Amino acid sequence: MRISVKAPAKINLTLDVLYKRPDGYHEVEMVMTTVDLADRVDLWPLASDEIRLECSASYVPDDMRNHAYKAALLLKERFGVKQGVRIYIEKQIPVAAGLAGGSSDAAATLRGLNKLWELGLSLDELAEIGAEIGSDVPFCVYGGTALATGRGEKIALLQAPPPCWVILAKPPIGVSTADVYGNLRLHEGTPHPPTGDMLAAVRTQDFGLMCRSLGNVLEEVTVELYPQVRQIKELMAASGADGVLMSGSGPTVFALVQKEAKVQRIYNALRGFVKDVYVARILGCAEAEILA
Repeated sequence: MRISVKAPAKINLTLDVLYKRPDGYHEVEMVMTTVDLADRVDLWPLASDEIRLECSASYVPDDMRNHAYKAALLLKERFGVKQGVRIYIEKQIPVAAGLAGGSSDAAATLRGLNKLWELGLSLDELAEIGAEIGSDVPFCVYGGTALATGRGEKIALLQAPPPCWVILAKPPIGVSTADVYGNLRLHEGTPHPPTGDMLAAVRTQDFGLMCRSLGNVLEEVTVELYPQVRQIKELMAASGADGVLMSGSGPTVFALVQKEAKVQRIYNALRGFVKDVYVARILGCAEAEILA
């Protein structure tokens, strides 16, 4: 028996950091949504009591450094599961890109193993377990669109944003989320994204307001460390994108485009500058992601 689970990438329509908490984490407020750029996680039962992880990308770790492996081990130990599992990840989402690829793989593993091992856990219970793995995992368990608060683990589901094309471009660099947060200096003049306006844009399906409300408080930190991010943003805007923003802690930048005629022009302009360019659509609503 094989179970296949779709693991979609996420983008941040807004990312605000409010303050640093006593526990060392940052209090955040983010509107996130899924796009149809996705990994696939395949799961098979093993007779032997072990976790065996393989990935189409050779540079992805196959041990506790991998969020999907952590997810399997956590479920196994928490519920005393004696059956083993083979996990195969077909990677499409770039690594260390600000698109929650590893977190989405972990969430897909949680959902798939819940079925494979017949644990009978609800999405809320899986999300609570996922929060022990990483701050983006709870959102990825639910999928769709949500307002995330706390350290990112408190999820309020939203309706899908206005439909549009999403062009994503990742420069050939990896960004450490810890380094970006470590270099963030919040002060009285720090510009914060208009989260309320973004929520209104989603609620009223106002594409123009959605584009005007894009904002990421981490962006200025990342562009100072990696000027390529600013160059991609400027190129997207000059090529006619309706809205442009860096996702997560970067380095991936995305452009929102409503008219399909603009998509190829922006894609071609970016391909002359960076290799990793992807065209996707906003998924926006949670879908049945267990494929088999």
